[in-house]
Amino acid sequence: MIHIPNMFMIGSTGRNSGKTTLAAAMVQKFKSTRTVIGLKVTSIEGPEEACPRGGLGCGACGSLVGSFQIIEETDKDTDKDTSQLLASGCAKVFWLKTLRTHLAEGITEFLKLVPPDAIIICESNSLRHVVQPKAFIMLDNEKDTIKDTAKSVIDLADTVIREDIRTCADMYIPDLD
Repeated sequence: MIHIPNMFMIGSTGRNSGKTTLAAAMVQKFKSTRTVIGLKVTSIEGPEEACPRGGLGCGACGSLVGSFQIIEETDKDTDKDTSQLLASGCAKVFWLKTLRTHLAEGITEFLKLVPPDAIIICESNSLRHVVQPKAFIMLDNEKDTIKDTAKSVIDLADTVIREDIRTCADMYIPDLD
């Protein structure tokens, strides 16, 4: 287990649950006192596996080169989660695409890009298998289907939020200390 005491990790039981909304609110709170680095993690079962979202998907899984890739977001004017994090005030935002079997290797390389005093705001379920963050917040959108990645880590959450975070994100921002 990799202990990252300056990371706040946000997971969710399903899509469109408000992870980026909460992450952006956290960035807004912390950016005046600390450098904030954003991280979005996409864990991939295997290069030849079907898209976990069904159909052809977005191409992220099929475009993985090697065991993992770290891509810096530079455009804050798109609808992508990474772009929204950059627009919210992160100093830098990265997308870690990684085979699930290489999560530890990928996060170790990512950490080399982070200033030691920075706060990391991370969106991921799967990363919780290899990282012990300062806090792990799980958003439960209470839909019938829970993602397998959420099922495997929901018991590790420090906080589980079962309401629409888009209306009350500020209430759930943990303290730095």
